[in-house]
Amino acid sequence: MSILDLFCDVDDFWQAYQPQWDQHLISAGKPSHHGATMMHPSEIMTLLIQFHQSCYRTFKQYYLKYVRVALRQEFPRLLSYTRMVEVRADYLVPLTVFLHTKMGVCTGISFIDSTALAVCKNPRIASHRVFAGLAQRGKTTTGWFFGFKLHLVINDRGELLAFCLTPGNRDDRAPVPRLVKSLFGKLIADKGYLSQPLFERLFCDQGLQLITRLRKNMANALMDWGDQCLLRKRAIIESVNDQLKNISQIEHSRHRSPTNFLVNLVGGLIAYCFQPKKPSLGFDARLGLTS
Repeated sequence: MSILDLFCDVDDFWQAYQPQWDQHLISAGKPSHHGATMMHPSEIMTLLIQFHQSCYRTFKQYYLKYVRVALRQEFPRLLSYTRMVEVRADYLVPLTVFLHTKMGVCTGISFIDSTALAVCKNPRIASHRVFAGLAQRGKTTTGWFFGFKLHLVINDRGELLAFCLTPGNRDDRAPVPRLVKSLFGKLIADKGYLSQPLFERLFCDQGLQLITRLRKNMANALMDWGDQCLLRKRAIIESVNDQLKNISQIEHSRHRSPTNFLVNLVGGLIAYCFQPKKPSLGFDARLGLTS
């Protein structure tokens, strides 16, 4: 996606969002901050998202070596890097609202998983201060980490349906009812989501069928052949997590502010939503449908 197309999409959103946001601030007795910079808010949001579509590993390199060098004509009123870091925290709410406008729709087949977001290297856990009281130690199949868990729900097209962030020590099953409250059909997950009470709650409340593999020490149970095939395709959400971390750059250990951590995370999720080709099961192509 070109930066011009991205800006047009963001600006269309901002034109509809700004009057409502300003009205909310006025009713809450708070001043609006979005007119205090030389750059238009749509320009700032565009750069915050486009960073996650670039090949740069850090926002500083992206801004100083690419934006201020190659995008001078497109953004004639560029802020200094220090000022950009200061103001981007003001755009957490607009970016989050914009992300929700780019989410997919439930198709009846959904996948859920969590991925670790470490905020520092393990040897530095004792001295870490930025996320003190927020991040927690957790454990994945690859070992211990200090940070958060990103819980994702996607459909069979690879589109995001829901997400939430929890401390690293939170049980994967805890946020599931809130994440899937608007879904229907089948929800495919790994063994970490295995729970009879959770299965019964989802099925009784909304008819959503939770499908997981059984543990080795559990008695065998009959499973529909179609459900077995869907379980074999659960790796699709692992591919999404991999792209979010290695392409959209949602994880690194250089954050100096919890708010900027969230801005970086939301910007990465938006960048993923704009990807033209996402991990998909290809059901639409087989049925001759278009998404």
